[in-house]
Amino acid sequence: MADQLIRATAADGGIRAVGVITTRLTEEARQRHKLSYVATAALGRTMAGGLLMASSMKRPGSRVNVRVKGDGPLGGILVDAGLDGTVRGYVANPSVELPPNAKGKLDVGGAVGKGYLYVVRDIGYGYPYSSTVELVSGEIGDDVAHYLVSSEQTPSALLLGVFVGANGVTAAGGLLLQVLPKAARDEALVETLTGRVSSLSGFTPLLRDGKTLPEIFNDLLGDMGLSIFPERQMLRFNCGCSFDRVLGALKILGEEELQDMIVKDNGAEAICEFCGEVYQASSNHLAQLIVDLQRESSVSS
Repeated sequence: MADQLIRATAADGGIRAVGVITTRLTEEARQRHKLSYVATAALGRTMAGGLLMASSMKRPGSRVNVRVKGDGPLGGILVDAGLDGTVRGYVANPSVELPPNAKGKLDVGGAVGKGYLYVVRDIGYGYPYSSTVELVSGEIGDDVAHYLVSSEQTPSALLLGVFVGANGVTAAGGLLLQVLPKAARDEALVETLTGRVSSLSGFTPLLRDGKTLPEIFNDLLGDMGLSIFPERQMLRFNCGCSFDRVLGALKILGEEELQDMIVKDNGAEAICEFCGEVYQASSNHLAQLIVDLQRESSVSS
């Protein structure tokens, strides 16, 4: 099933539902970063959570940055997700592996540890909106839901999951259900919604059982006036890095440092943290950067 995002409403518009399937993009991230099992689950959940948060933004070009900084061996996670359905991300220590937790599942909470969740929303103009909350469990889903409730005052139920085995990622995605302001005072509705989500064993078991997003929505909200939007947004792992950007970053180092790199290393290597792409700049490239810097200096003087 293709990676996709589907939106729906229920309870006369009082409930907003968004579901994402992110299996392929999570597998791409696993391969690009050579992630361990637990690192794959942690990054995959955070990418799905970022896409779900970005889905509520309105202005084209809007993006959400999600940073998880805990004291566990994983070291931290950074994800950048856009309203356009693109996402990228990485973990600080991709090779970390831990034994299963008490429930026999990947110990994402143990890998992340205690710390904070930082969210930055960039709507394309003005200053980005940023917020910080303490991690609830390090399992990512609980932490993102806590952020939505405490920072955005929106009662939310969230499921995030990644199933990764010997053959890679076979199921990944998430589901976000939110009670909007017009219905937030309906405590019975909030309790019903929370109870139904809590009764599920997780999100990836549903995908592995062959459930589609519309079927999952119908099981949860079919008796609440469910209305599924016909549009399906395709999702993909995408990074905006390029060789030109690498050269621009190297140029900032200045003439002396560039010359030193030519003499000692006969060039330079740069690796994009977000996607793992490796860029090689030859000594000729660096020499041209020095010429450009000298030309710019003579013009300015």
